[in-house]
Amino acid sequence: CDPKKLTERRVEGAPDLVVEIASPGNYRNDFLRKLEIYSKCGVREYWIVDPMEERVLVYDLRDGNLKLDLYGFQDRIPVCIFEGFTIDMAEIAAET
Repeated sequence: CDPKKLTERRVEGAPDLVVEIASPGNYRNDFLRKLEIYSKCGVREYWIVDPMEERVLVYDLRDGNLKLDLYGFQDRIPVCIFEGFTIDMAEIAAET
């Protein structure tokens, strides 16, 4: 998203969007530790896809604020950092 992060060889800096698939053995790591790390490193949006509960937690981390929205696998989820862009979770869930 940020052209200033691009070099000739790679992208430098934190990604703008991180999407993780939660696993039963990693809940504490995904839901607490990584959220704190990503927030401090400048990630703007963090999604945790929880297949066991069929939900998606969307953390908007912009401007040092932490906002959480909760969605189900039947929802169209807006991508906070891309106004007007959504992800259709029902379509993705149907493919798996």
